[in-house]
Amino acid sequence: MTREAREELAEKIAGEVALSDDPGATVKKWRTDFGIAQTDLADELDVSPSVVSDYESGRRENPGIGVIRRIVEALLDIDERRGGEFIRQYARVLSVGLDSDVIPDLREYSANVSLERYYDAIGAEELVRGDRETVAGHTVIDSIEAIRRLSSYEFYHLYGESTNRALVFTNVTRGESPLVALRVVKPTPHAVVLHGIEKDGVWEHASDLARIDGFSLAVSPVDYETMLEGHRSLP
Repeated sequence: MTREAREELAEKIAGEVALSDDPGATVKKWRTDFGIAQTDLADELDVSPSVVSDYESGRRENPGIGVIRRIVEALLDIDERRGGEFIRQYARVLSVGLDSDVIPDLREYSANVSLERYYDAIGAEELVRGDRETVAGHTVIDSIEAIRRLSSYEFYHLYGESTNRALVFTNVTRGESPLVALRVVKPTPHAVVLHGIEKDGVWEHASDLARIDGFSLAVSPVDYETMLEGHRSLP
């Protein structure tokens, strides 16, 4: 990880909190994105958990810039002690010139995860089984922004170090655009998940393209936050 990535992420978080109409909710959003419990943040700040809860719920006055700075530094310090996973994720998104709104979640796992376990974690149902049985990471991508803004070079680099991963496309209607786009990116991921639609709403040619390219295809109709939380529960 680089100091530049940490500093840029700190500025992004602080700016969002300071400019938010609901600073407490924005603090909570970032805390949960980092996977940090209220009690852990409170310990880092040397305050009681009720103080953090009061800020996040709006029961306490909007935090001033000094408090915001302490909260941001606490989140980043905890992440660094845990190995810096969230900061590295943000740095990788920055490396291809994209905003984290386009790539809301990207991670490598500590070990291979079976597709069955992966699907269970994110509430997915498989439509096609591909040539591989495991994934070792995931990338969640806003499909509209990806198709509009990414070159094939940028798209490839979002896979990370290995293609042994799942690509999850949100903001899809039938899945036609991301599946067509995948045809120009080689090698392909082990699994593709279309989020937010049921299996009967998937483009009729989607399964055929998945079979041709040898990747597993699944749908995850659960709500967005449940899908993200499922990904963050994986090792």
